[in-house]
Amino acid sequence: MKDLGIEIINLHKKYDDVYAVKGIDLSIKKGEFYGLLGPNGAGKSTTINAITSLVKPTDGEVKILGKNIVSDFRYARSQIGIACQELSNDFFFPVEELLYYQAGYYGVTRKNSKQRIDYILNKLGLYEHRNKKMRMLSGGMKRRLQIAKALVHDPQILILDEPTAGVDVELRHDLWKYLNELHAEGKTILLTTHYIDEAELLCERVGIIDNGRLIVEDTVKNLKNMVNKSGIIIHTKENFPNLDTILKDFNPAINQNRIEILTKQPNLDLPKIILKLSENNIRIEDVQLPKASLEDVFLDLTGRKIND
Repeated sequence: MKDLGIEIINLHKKYDDVYAVKGIDLSIKKGEFYGLLGPNGAGKSTTINAITSLVKPTDGEVKILGKNIVSDFRYARSQIGIACQELSNDFFFPVEELLYYQAGYYGVTRKNSKQRIDYILNKLGLYEHRNKKMRMLSGGMKRRLQIAKALVHDPQILILDEPTAGVDVELRHDLWKYLNELHAEGKTILLTTHYIDEAELLCERVGIIDNGRLIVEDTVKNLKNMVNKSGIIIHTKENFPNLDTILKDFNPAINQNRIEILTKQPNLDLPKIILKLSENNIRIEDVQLPKASLEDVFLDLTGRKIND
């Protein structure tokens, strides 16, 4: 399809007798911000490596902007920028020189890449560090350099593998802001992350991969609606021993003065619960209506947390 940035068709990858990926079908639209989530060993890295031609699929096909990555290798590869989780730089070269070398790998001359490199250095807060050698940079600066290298040839598709791993909160938010700018410019972005809140904040659609298979994908909102985790949490002023009897129709979970009730219709049940408590002279201190999170969806579908 012409409107697809990345298309994966029946992707399989086998190492000896072990299948790392078992028939993944995935379509990411041009200009879409897509999150790929999964626990360690789920097949995320193998999928990314197949997209970027770092591994050869055992079976299946991958297309970039409608072009097959094997038969149209040069075009497909030129449209991708990847920021790997592992740092892959020469530690003894200055930052600016590393970006010129990276541009050269894609056939961009030093003269033609200067304006682009200056722009990226400024956007990522690296300009004042441009003459420093890689080994002199902080962990956060090294992470920024990874992203700068991915963008130096101005690709249409950006693949980010754990881009904010190990960085401080301020830098993390700066990177989020810049990624949203790139998305607004029309870049197609594929993100893998172990930070659920990152995917929830940035991505339009999310796919969850486990044991080499894509088990579900949808918008963040629709995924959260799959899990019945909406409910009501009430804290009372004092402990009341008969709360479970008073609220028996709502199947409450009670811990001292904390009442938790799972319900599909919290807005309808809350007035009824408050009325029951008021009739029994039970004073309320606080009311919360927690919503299902992407973490809840992940745990419900895979049976484990994303860092397991």
